[in-house]
Amino acid sequence: MKLLRYGPEGFEKPGLLDAGGGIRDVSAHISDISGVSLGDNTLAKLKGIDPNSLPLVEGIPRLGPCVGHVGKFICIGLNYADHAAESGMDLPAEPVVFFKATSAITGPDDTVEIPRGSVKTDWEVELGVVIGKEAKYVSEADALSHVAGYCVVNDLSERDFQLHRSGQWVKGKSADTFGPIGPWMVTRNEVPDPQNLSMYLDVNGHRYQDGSTQTMHFGVATVISHLSQFMSLQPGDVISTGTPPGVGMGQSPEVYLKPGDEMKLGIEGLGVQRQKVVAAA
Repeated sequence: MKLLRYGPEGFEKPGLLDAGGGIRDVSAHISDISGVSLGDNTLAKLKGIDPNSLPLVEGIPRLGPCVGHVGKFICIGLNYADHAAESGMDLPAEPVVFFKATSAITGPDDTVEIPRGSVKTDWEVELGVVIGKEAKYVSEADALSHVAGYCVVNDLSERDFQLHRSGQWVKGKSADTFGPIGPWMVTRNEVPDPQNLSMYLDVNGHRYQDGSTQTMHFGVATVISHLSQFMSLQPGDVISTGTPPGVGMGQSPEVYLKPGDEMKLGIEGLGVQRQKVVAAA
């Protein structure tokens, strides 16, 4: 299934994408795509519903973040061998973990704001992992059973804030609109191998990122197991698993986003995001 949230910001309703690309309203069955509704039992009930029996949403509504009320937005840094190489950094011995503020989360096609004082706002297409069942001290062998589904994430970053403003990476990762999620969450049964997905990102029609989850240094199961040794992962938590090469910081000369730019990014089977860039008010 492809589960989504649609409607005005802050008032999104739960929905699913039918075989014809139409949005079907599932609010009679669940209140939101979040928390406990991401458990296996609820997802199995939704899967058993004939989409044609659900109300069809008219028009082309705004898509919100595909997961609501995210508790933790956890990111993994330097997790692609080829991205680490372009960054001139060694591969880490264990996953590099940082957080984005949940207030950065926005819809997949919402406008991206360059924050005040920014000189190096950058892009990063990433595979997002949505937790569906509590994970605490889980093994790698059991880790993927705790996943509800997968989605596209744009882990936008202000590199000057991130690297040169004294502190954790969170400073450069958490500006409003720096966490587009969606367009939908694809349930794990439809993603048999999260380590074999092509991914890309274009800016103004130019392809900068063209990679695959095959080059992840630490795979999804390893990341989940590792994180669960340090914190419990709760239903609705989102993990952004790192980016392939082609970020603006890795260009020669470096290239960064500016007002008027347009991004398009996607991951095989998980949908496409499109964002216009503006200066923050």
